Amino acid sequence: MMTGPITYRHSADLWHGYQQRLERLVRDHEFTRILDVGGGANPLLSTDFIEAHHLDYTIWDVSASELDKAPAGYRKVVQDITAESTLSRLETFDLIFTKMLAEHVRDGLQLHRNIFGLLTPGGMAVHFLPTLYTLPFVVNRIVPESLGSRLLDIFSPRDRHQHGKFPAYYSWCRGPTKTSIRRLERLGYDVVEYQGGFGHGYYRKIPLIHRWHGRLTRFLLKHPTPYLTSYAWVVVRKPEGHNHRGSR
Repeated sequence: MMTGPITYRHSADLWHGYQQRLERLVRDHEFTRILDVGGGANPLLSTDFIEAHHLDYTIWDVSASELDKAPAGYRKVVQDITAESTLSRLETFDLIFTKMLAEHVRDGLQLHRNIFGLLTPGGMAVHFLPTLYTLPFVVNRIVPESLGSRLLDIFSPRDRHQHGKFPAYYSWCRGPTKTSIRRLERLGYDVVEYQGGFGHGYYRKIPLIHRWHGRLTRFLLKHPTPYLTSYAWVVVRKPEGHNHRGSR
């Protein structure tokens, strides 16, 4: 059942507040076994925070080359979170999180099912993800990967070594719709929190469209709809007493 609020904020607030949200969950719930899925070159929690809170912190990524880019001091494991073999591993975790990973997974059902199986009873998972149907992500979904890569270089240039461009599928990447919530609940999760974010920075190099988008963002913050979010973060919990490693 939905146990927490659906809320809407500016996407920038979600983006900049995500690490602090994770750190607060660690402190408030005294989580110690942490899994950063898809952290690759950019782990989400610092080694200083990990050491200060005596965390057993692991990064999983499907790419060994991305893990090699991460700073020293992290435990790194090459692992596909959606592989059927994932649940044969013996580890369980108190907190599992992703950031900008879910859109690169072909099968959202398998992603969330495997994470559910890896959580300890009472454990939590948190996801930060881009959502359909905001226009840049719709375009990224339908255009060939080579064109999408060129468009990203134009509208949102970045250090391609540290922040690579990977194919995106947007499976289960939606705002806080009733369908999105029911999907997670059917897997056994309690949905603690579902925040939708409006606004993005992809039009900054086109001033006229950027201003129009700013007005649209302000309108959507006053009159929110889950179908036009740009980003979301989702907090879910595996209920206490739910011991088996899989869905209901």
